[in-house]
This record gives sequence, structure tokens and C-alpha cells, in this order.
Amino acid sequence: MTEKLSAQALDAYLQRIGHAGPIGPDLATLRALHRAHVLTIPFENLTVQLGEIPSMQPNAVFDKLVAGRRGGWCYEQNGLFGRALATLGFAVTRLAGGVMREVTGEAFVGSHLALKVVIDGQPWLADVGFGATQLEPLPLSEGRWQAAPMDGAIEQTDDGYWRMAIVNGPMPLSFGFRDAPADEQRLQDLCAWQATDSESIFVQNLAVQLRRPEGHAMLRGKVLTETAPGGTVTRELASAADLTVTLRDVFGLDTPEAAALWPKIEERHAALFGATA
Repeated sequence: MTEKLSAQALDAYLQRIGHAGPIGPDLATLRALHRAHVLTIPFENLTVQLGEIPSMQPNAVFDKLVAGRRGGWCYEQNGLFGRALATLGFAVTRLAGGVMREVTGEAFVGSHLALKVVIDGQPWLADVGFGATQLEPLPLSEGRWQAAPMDGAIEQTDDGYWRMAIVNGPMPLSFGFRDAPADEQRLQDLCAWQATDSESIFVQNLAVQLRRPEGHAMLRGKVLTETAPGGTVTRELASAADLTVTLRDVFGLDTPEAAALWPKIEERHAALFGATA
């Protein structure tokens, strides 16, 4: 069972995402909260980059994302969102996803946490933690979806999995999942692996992303990509100071400690693209 928030914590969460409208276990509320969350709380792996393991403990996640006004990755984001929904009376199931399962196979099922929310018998896929890409909940049924600058599809695979795919946009990606409660130990294990193993992309690269109503901002290492209806603009950050200002002004993250990451970011960029890129 998903742990609920206290009345005070729920109020603080709603203030954090800027939602002042009606609340109740209905589709209008789910859509409004989902949109408000992804437009406010960025996806980010600064904790991992700074050499720590993000906690999945509910109170620690709340303290970080709400009280600390930080962002987080899927385990934190959907963990917090699921608690808020459960508090409001929604029927919530935590789902274990495998990012790029068609490539990585069963070994990485649990590398992503998503949510199923059932309203009046209709299941919805809610996901505020997949790289800040999904703007609103999607019907858990086969079909295409579009939310500029993204479009994608939900489909069933021959082996009994569902596949959520972003086909076009700044970050084409997918994850596969079964419509069944997540193996919580598996989520814990994959969370720890992604935070510590040298082969993990989250250990290797800084990743910060934030959804916009019709756009998306993404920082990968020192490369900032901002996508809007008029097109995409990309630039390379120039310094540690540029990094901290970008985190603050573009992503709403007041994290001066991130300046310490700059030498590692430059080294990784040179290894990938060459020292003069």
C-alpha cells in the first residue's frame, strides 16, 4: 500500500507545484496535478553526480523535493506523486519499468518506476519521472499520443508487456512494463545500481530536464538543449558559474554545490566529443 501524506504535507506539496484548484479523486484533478508537477519539479541526478545514493524512503524524498525544492529521478518523483494521489483517494499501483527493454531485456526491469491510476474502471498511466517528457496521464490502452514537442505510442508486446515509447522529440526513448504491482526489492536494487555503478549513465553524465507547456529543456553534461514550438536551440555551457546559473534560471534549482562537478563534466564531454568540441 502506498504511504499517504499528512494534511500538512499534502498542502506543502500542492504549494510546491503551484496547484490551488479543486482536488478530488477524479480525472480533472489527476490531469491538473500531473501537469503542474512536471512543469515545476525537474528531473535531475545531481545527488548521484555528487557521489550519493538518492533515498527511496518516503520522508527523505519529501524533504528533498518539497522542503528542499530540489528535483529528482523516477523513484523519487513518482514515489512522491503516488503518495499525493493516494492521499486524495486515487487507486494507485506502482509499476516496474525497464528502460529500453527491447535492448536491455529483463535484467533492467525495475530501472524505472511509473504509476497506474484507475478512475471509474479506466486505467491511466501516470508518470512524472520519465525525463520530464509526459505532460499528462495517458490511457493505459494501445494508441498514439501527442503533447508538443513530444509524440509517441503505448502498445502491447507479444510477451505480455506494455511499451511506452517517445517516438519523436528531444529524447526518443521507451520503457516496458507489466500491468502488475512492482517488485519493490527490484526497484531498490536497480536504484542503487544506477546510482553507483560506473556503467550507469546517471553516474557517467549529469542529466537535468524540465517540461514546458509546449517545450522541453534538457541539460546533458555541459550541453543545454531547449525545444519550443519555433525550434530547438543548443549551446555548450562555458564554466562552473554558467552551470550554477543555468540550473537556477532554467531549471529552478538553487544548487551552488553543483559547481564542484564542472571538472568531471568537462572531462566527460572531452571523452565523448573531443577536447575542442
